[in-house]
Amino acid sequence: MAKEWILNSAMNRFQLNFKRNVGPTSESIRQCEPKTVEEWREYYFSNVRPREHIVELGKRLYIKITEVISAEVEEITEQDCIDYMLQLVIDRTFSGYRTEIKTIYGQLEQELGYKIEPAPDKWDRIYNVDFFINIKNRFIGLQIKPVNQSIQLSQIFKEKKIQQKTHKAFEEEFGGKVFYIFSSTDNRKKVIRNPQVIEEIRQEINRLEQ
Repeated sequence: MAKEWILNSAMNRFQLNFKRNVGPTSESIRQCEPKTVEEWREYYFSNVRPREHIVELGKRLYIKITEVISAEVEEITEQDCIDYMLQLVIDRTFSGYRTEIKTIYGQLEQELGYKIEPAPDKWDRIYNVDFFINIKNRFIGLQIKPVNQSIQLSQIFKEKKIQQKTHKAFEEEFGGKVFYIFSSTDNRKKVIRNPQVIEEIRQEINRLEQ
């Protein structure tokens, strides 16, 4: 399994399995309609690429692994591995999280037509509020929750119930309610999972503007 992983990774990295190297394999096998692997092998070597060409690609793959990748591996230190893991787990995760939140509150600004501002650190700690909307010096709180398959909605609703007291305290202190916005990725685009909350926020804006 480890050997196959190395071979596959190197082959993809150096694009040895790309169409320009191995030909249009998907289209070719459909044209051939082989009943056996032997029939496909004969067709491929006769009509797509000669066997010698594939053998040469295999030799190139060996060179890439034993010379190029081997030399790169020798340059990697223990500290490189430690730094990479820390960056992956901490920095990149945080960066992706903040990007998702910024994308979502940008959508909310466009939908609502009001400026959405980051909450002070104190509000985050005390009231569990990420952002706010200022309506005549009264504030609506927003908490954005990225969700995915590994974060079940049941977990979030349980957390929401625990935070109801802090959100109630926010409303008593600043006059506006706190709303949860659930976000996720759909076709690489960040979307609001509970779009009905936008109308609920509009109603709260109208109430505070009166």
